[in-house]
Amino acid sequence: MSIPEFKSLRRAYGFDEIALVPGDVTVNPDQTNIELHIDKLTFPLPILAAAMDAVVNPSFAVALSKFGGLAVLNLEGVQTRYANPSEVLQHIISATPAEVTPLLQKVYSEPVKANLVGDRIRSIKQGGGNIAVSVTPQLTKSLAPLAVEAGVDIMVVQSTVTTARHLSKSYKGLVFSELVSSIPIPVVVGNCVSYGAALEIMRTGIAGLLVGVGPGAACTTREVLGVGVPQVTATMDCAAAREQYLKESGRYVAIITDGGMRNGGDICKAFASGADAVMLGSIFAQTEESPGHGYHWGMATSHTALPRGTRIKVGMTGRLEQTLMGPATVTDGSQNLVGAIRTALGVCGAFTIRDMHKTEIVVAPAIKTEGKVFQMSKGQC
Repeated sequence: MSIPEFKSLRRAYGFDEIALVPGDVTVNPDQTNIELHIDKLTFPLPILAAAMDAVVNPSFAVALSKFGGLAVLNLEGVQTRYANPSEVLQHIISATPAEVTPLLQKVYSEPVKANLVGDRIRSIKQGGGNIAVSVTPQLTKSLAPLAVEAGVDIMVVQSTVTTARHLSKSYKGLVFSELVSSIPIPVVVGNCVSYGAALEIMRTGIAGLLVGVGPGAACTTREVLGVGVPQVTATMDCAAAREQYLKESGRYVAIITDGGMRNGGDICKAFASGADAVMLGSIFAQTEESPGHGYHWGMATSHTALPRGTRIKVGMTGRLEQTLMGPATVTDGSQNLVGAIRTALGVCGAFTIRDMHKTEIVVAPAIKTEGKVFQMSKGQC
């Protein structure tokens, strides 16, 4: 007896399940161009730092900017709630596992201070840095004008799952097309994992899209809600929407894969999947310059009713320069990320990140274990 189909399932893939196929022609890594373009802005590195309080503060934003990357400051985090955020961060870091979530809920119940919004952004600009800021849809209308006035470069509107249409009887949601037309800087929106939602959001006029629901090292959305799509498939689906929107409008929207990347190999796979840039959290949380001093927690960890994150200890592995530019002193791919990107482009025959989008990808469950018996026996694989 045949059973009628209720719904169909398709296979989705994460970074550990795929591999990149080398190109028929190779390119000198020194001749590759890895610039990121968001609207009319250009950044030397296609790397963003996630808007997490353990990752980005004003000094980290300046430091990353000097290397060519872009930090995103959480405009609803401790930097804008407290005049002395370092003291608050130390309390979070020092809390026991049983204490930390209630403490985070209390810490983030303090209101955002309008004067601190401008102060933090201006300090970054005065230090010579570029800066993006992240806001939730609920506070965008009140915080965006303050950020623009202070000189922010990019506005990021970020929530666990973002769509162009939010249905509610209680309030009118943020309309992205109205936001885009009301401020003179590029708007990046996140987070999204599906073709249809991505295409609708792009049609509102945004300049960039964050891809990823729940893959971050400190995020528990997938456990709490059961929601998410593995990053390779999510990136490919959203990249397909970008190509369709490009045909419709002639506008190119940057795809930024956000979360789930642990090393250079994962980052290179994100580019081959269609990303124009990557947003990194835990990798940067391990740098000596990060405000979390080896700890890291998710943006939704402090939710008052349904926390969807956790504080984790990631340790400190080196300075920001070593993480980005090397030289690497470890073999796990967590250092010299820029060298890894350029080398992967060269091996795959790509001069640019957009060339890298054409790289062949194969399903390869054994890519990390094949021939690695000795590494596995020593716990190195």
